[in-house]
Amino acid sequence: MNRYPALLDGETGAYGVVFPDLDGIVAMGGTIDEAMLNAEEALRDAAIEAEKDGTPLPAPSAPEAVAVPAGATLVSVPLIRLSGKAVRANLTLDEDVLAFIDAESKRRGMTRTSYVNWMTRRVAQLGG
Repeated sequence: MNRYPALLDGETGAYGVVFPDLDGIVAMGGTIDEAMLNAEEALRDAAIEAEKDGTPLPAPSAPEAVAVPAGATLVSVPLIRLSGKAVRANLTLDEDVLAFIDAESKRRGMTRTSYVNWMTRRVAQLGG
């Protein structure tokens, strides 16, 4: 999985993400979490379009090579391709972890599966 450096800036209610390696690929969101999830989707869409055009995305720059303007924060966005094919995974979890997953998914109005998918993507965005 590639991780692309990105620049996050903005303020409460209006955050933006740009990719120094990818001209014209941007994302917005009302919260940092929303902007980062939208950035992941924008990166995935860019990869799909590049494949259709027969031109692969450039390799991501090393984070230390990216100039960070004042007011921006350097982040990395994982390129997570979604095949659209569901695969069953048999997991064994601590009962308290599962209780947390169930409570959070209910609180967010999500299924357990959609919450685990969302959380996994979120952890990947944070570099976990």
